[in-house]
Amino acid sequence: LSSRIIPGNEKTIYRMIDHLFRREAHVIYEDGSSPPVHVSGHASQEELKLIINLVKPKYFIPIHGEYRQLKLHAELAQSMHGSVGNVMLIESGDVLEFDELGARKAGRVNVGRVCIDSGSSTDVVEDLVIKDRRHLSEDGIVLPIIAINKLSGRVETSPEIVTRGFSPGEDGFMDGARQIVMQTLEQSSEEEKADYGVIKEKIRGDLKRYISKQTQKRPLIMPVILEI
Repeated sequence: LSSRIIPGNEKTIYRMIDHLFRREAHVIYEDGSSPPVHVSGHASQEELKLIINLVKPKYFIPIHGEYRQLKLHAELAQSMHGSVGNVMLIESGDVLEFDELGARKAGRVNVGRVCIDSGSSTDVVEDLVIKDRRHLSEDGIVLPIIAINKLSGRVETSPEIVTRGFSPGEDGFMDGARQIVMQTLEQSSEEEKADYGVIKEKIRGDLKRYISKQTQKRPLIMPVILEI
């Protein structure tokens, strides 16, 4: 095998080598016990210079590779005076326009990975949704549910704490969480209680600190207020 193992593919490649050995094949590969057999698929600097001298491009635009590699390729071309016209270094998303007057950069467009949901090419999943899903998969979700009397504004019952994908851990944790919610409500002004958006944020913040201190976890916390 005249290629190096790409990091992350070790298991797959060694599994393939095992299959070859099972078929009585003699496999030569880089395992540290034999001379290197890797052959690079990338041109050397002298080979790149040869191509530039042969082509003598009017415009030279390095492509493929990390930014540092693109930069070095561009500098190599710039060092070859008389063989290259304009050297233009662009990145993914840069717009390059060509017309009768020449070439120039002309703004940027959004590029990158596009996540598709439900097998449909139209259901694009935004970054925020991906972030929330990752958050849920790692730490779960906690729903503190509070029933408030619509007329009096009083809390009718003890808050209920519902969890999914989150392990409360030791006994007494849920009781402590309920107490935190009740304390937040009791210490809030009437104006704050009247604004459900404000009171939800206060509950979320206080409960977040309590859970982080008790469990070192950061589940998604979504307070729910029910008017009765």
